[in-house]
Amino acid sequence: MAKKKPPSRAECPVERSVDIIGDEWSLLVIRDAFDGVRRFGEFQKSLGMAKNILSTRLRHLVTHGILEVVPASDGSAFHEYVLTRKGRDLFQVLVGLRQWGEHHCFQPDEAHSVLVDTEQGRPVRALEVRSESGRPVTSTETVVKKVAEKKPRAKR
Repeated sequence: MAKKKPPSRAECPVERSVDIIGDEWSLLVIRDAFDGVRRFGEFQKSLGMAKNILSTRLRHLVTHGILEVVPASDGSAFHEYVLTRKGRDLFQVLVGLRQWGEHHCFQPDEAHSVLVDTEQGRPVRALEVRSESGRPVTSTETVVKKVAEKKPRAKR
């Protein structure tokens, strides 16, 4: 059985993000939350995952402030899971994954779901990465500035 690795102390934002939302189930739970799924049973039905796995993922997402538990909107004794502001900030991440999938995981004539703007009913435009000045940039036009390594102290 694989050991659970400790939370990341890495200086890389990608690694820290993956530690929180990087498994497939968490991303699918978040996707469903954006689609209006709120109750445990609804998540389970939509995702078809075991109750223990779903329970673990929901607890993890609540612990990390992606989801919060609130009283059921219908006044029943149940509770619901809703996206926090931190969770809603994952919208662009999910749109980016969706658009990558549309581009690379379907045949040109293969049907798939489409993200549309509710005001105009039109598909959402592809995401672009832009420089601070607004110029579109690609991976070959960017570089990650690493945190300067600490030099070991000289022995006296």
